[in-house]
Amino acid sequence: MNRHPAYLMLGVAAASLFSSVALAAEPDWRGEAIAMLKRDFQSMGQASYERIHEDDLQALCNKYSNTPPEKAAAKMMAAQLKTVKYPADGQLMGDWKVGEKIAQSGKGFTWTDEPGIPVGGNCYNCHQISPKEISYGTLGPSLFNFGKLRGGPTPEMQKYAYSKIYNSKSYNTCSNMPRFGHVGALNEGQIKDLVALLLDPESPVNK
Repeated sequence: MNRHPAYLMLGVAAASLFSSVALAAEPDWRGEAIAMLKRDFQSMGQASYERIHEDDLQALCNKYSNTPPEKAAAKMMAAQLKTVKYPADGQLMGDWKVGEKIAQSGKGFTWTDEPGIPVGGNCYNCHQISPKEISYGTLGPSLFNFGKLRGGPTPEMQKYAYSKIYNSKSYNTCSNMPRFGHVGALNEGQIKDLVALLLDPESPVNK
């Protein structure tokens, strides 16, 4: 009698059993990492534990490795857009020259900085913006000719740019871009100046 099929079935069953045990025994790396942070993180200056505390959006992005289900992502973006606080005066553009200085600066918001001092946007760390600056990062898209390519400083584009800077997650759930206005890194005036840098026809960005 041919017993090979029986041996084969036993082999498959054993492999299935061991793989199930291996999956069940796989450690919770994320849970362990969070526990380690809670145990070892020490607040210094304004850099407190609150900065590494997950809100609902961060928990969603971390759970799905930055690719959450489409419906969940859309729901979260809508919720994030509602957090954007627009200027009471209705003006969304400021001075592009000041905006350039903010984009160049990476100062502030660290544990060695005094709380309340003006914080830079550090925009060139991730984006090409003005053609005069040759040192820039490429983590984010190029913003050179941002306004020129989008029809200029129309009300719609001003609102989009302001919202994007204030809370980037309102347009891309798991964007790498910080939520500058949402977390209080940049104030209303600074965001206005950055909008002007991107959209003002006189800005070097659009020349």
